[in-house]
This record gives sequence, C-alpha cells and structure tokens, in this order.
Amino acid sequence: MSNSPSFPTPHDREASDDEREPTKFGLNLLLFVLTTLSVFWSGASLLDESLNESLDPQRLFEIWRGWPFALPLMAILVAHESGHYVAARLHRVPASLPFFIPLPKLSPFGTLGAIIGMSGRIRSRVALLDIGAAGPLAGMVVALPVLAIGLSKSPILPNSEHYTQEGQSLLYMLMKRFFAGPIPDGSDVQLHVTAMAGWVGLLITMINMLPWGQLDGGHIAYALFGERQHAIARWVRRSLLALFAFNVIRFMGPVLMHKSSLGVGLALANSVFWLVWFGFTGIIAAISGGADHPPFEPGELGRGRRAVAWLCLIMFLLLFMPTPWANY
Repeated sequence: MSNSPSFPTPHDREASDDEREPTKFGLNLLLFVLTTLSVFWSGASLLDESLNESLDPQRLFEIWRGWPFALPLMAILVAHESGHYVAARLHRVPASLPFFIPLPKLSPFGTLGAIIGMSGRIRSRVALLDIGAAGPLAGMVVALPVLAIGLSKSPILPNSEHYTQEGQSLLYMLMKRFFAGPIPDGSDVQLHVTAMAGWVGLLITMINMLPWGQLDGGHIAYALFGERQHAIARWVRRSLLALFAFNVIRFMGPVLMHKSSLGVGLALANSVFWLVWFGFTGIIAAISGGADHPPFEPGELGRGRRAVAWLCLIMFLLLFMPTPWANY
C-alpha cells in the first residue's frame, strides 16, 4: 500500500499562480467516494468475513457497519494528503488534489493510498523538505491517537492455532505495551477494528518514509543529504531484496526442513511483501523519469528544518516492520 508519492510532469519549472489551469476535481471526488465505499466494505468485512465471500447486492447496506475502521483510516489518509497539499500551496508549488486509489477485495484495507501530481520539479530545498515531511507528520498526528484508542479497546487473548500477525515495529510494540498492558507468552493483542486502522496508518507512513526516489522519505533524505542521497537510495532499493530473502529464509526454511505446519504457498505469501515493493519502486522510477531525485537550486536548510528531517528519518526507523504481514 502506498500513499502520495508525487509524480512530476515533464515541465521542468514551477508555474506561477496565473499560469495554473483552473482546478478540476471531478475525478478526485469520484475516486475519493469510491475509496471511501471500498474502505467501508473492508471494515465491515473485518467484522463479518462472509461479506467478502460474495458481492451480494442485497448486503450492500451492511457496509455502514465498517465505520469504526473506515472513518479513522480515511481521516489518516486525508490528513496525510492535506499535509502535502497545504505545504505545496504555501510554497506556491503547483500540486493536484490527491487521487485516492480504491482497491476493494484485492487489498484487505480497501485502498492503495493516493498520489499527488505536480506540474514541475520542486526547485527549493526548503520546499522539498516541507512538502515531503508535511504528509507523514500530519498523518501521524491522526494515526497515533487512533491507534491508542483502538488498543485500549483490544483484548489480550491466547493465539489460536492459525492466526494472522500484523507487522511489529518498535513504536507499535511500545504502544501495545503502554495501552494494552503486559502480554503473556503465546498471547497477543486481538486488534479492535479501530486499532487496525491505526496500525494501517503506521504501515502507510513506514512505506512512504522509505528514503528512495519520489517517495516522501526520498524527498526528505534528498533535501537533507543532497547528491549523496542517490547512492543511499540505490542501497535502500537493494535492501528490499535482502528483506525478501530474509523472510523467505524465515518462513520457507522451516517448511523445507519439515519443521513448520505452513504450506509452501503460505510461506511465500508471508515473504513476498518486499519483493512486490521492489517491483513498485521500479514502476515509480519509470513513471517519474528515473530513480535519482531531481536536483534543487542552491540553498541551505536552517537548524529547525534539519531537525525535522532527522526526526522524520528516526520516525521511519521506529515504524520499520521487517515482516509487515504474516499468516501462521
């Protein structure tokens, strides 16, 4: 799942206010409505799995039951996109309204996030940092209280024989311990749907904060490190293959040695996340004109903005999940 990488068009300039085309938001509104309905369906399916078994038109009215998941998740996504959009407008960088991506049934969360288009590259180093950081920071302002409220409603129960394990990050584990309480061995927090929405917010932010290319983390890292970021980004993308290999060894190794009850298909499904994202980054590079970040004009970041940049990179480490999703 991705959220709001910015894709520049071929125009290598920043347009002035009077050069901008009139805002057209019909498609944006349609995609937003479709994404909202898709996320409501996913939330209702988390409460009643039978909704996913067939698209029965007579049961469509039941999607309203998914509001404890859908409303918090859409609030996180809207906050993230609003952060990017407002920062771009403040710096007079032309940016489209977000294009939300509905993905019913194919995604367990009902969406693949959103993208924002920019009619030109961001020339200012300060603007690059502000626009890149505003989205994740605004999204986290919503995601953290959503997760805290959801965890406080989530019981701690023994794991069943077959269960799904959401990705564990340092920040997520600390929040589970603080808001849900001590977790005995063999047990875990059984996530309330609102907690699931908060966790998805962490996952979205983690993916976007990868310090690569046109992702938010790529904008932030390039604003901080300049041309050195190109080499860092190449190693970041290679590390996605290393993470895939790590998970293959973790899940497939015991299967091949007959020390796990998982089947080969399930072990591969648990391992493939980072391989998929290796492919997605290649697609993003092709769409945006290459993996290297476009240069900015000479300029320096003030002490406060450098602190924000480092805070964002530290936030990425706290949100990082080596295995974002696994079935046992």
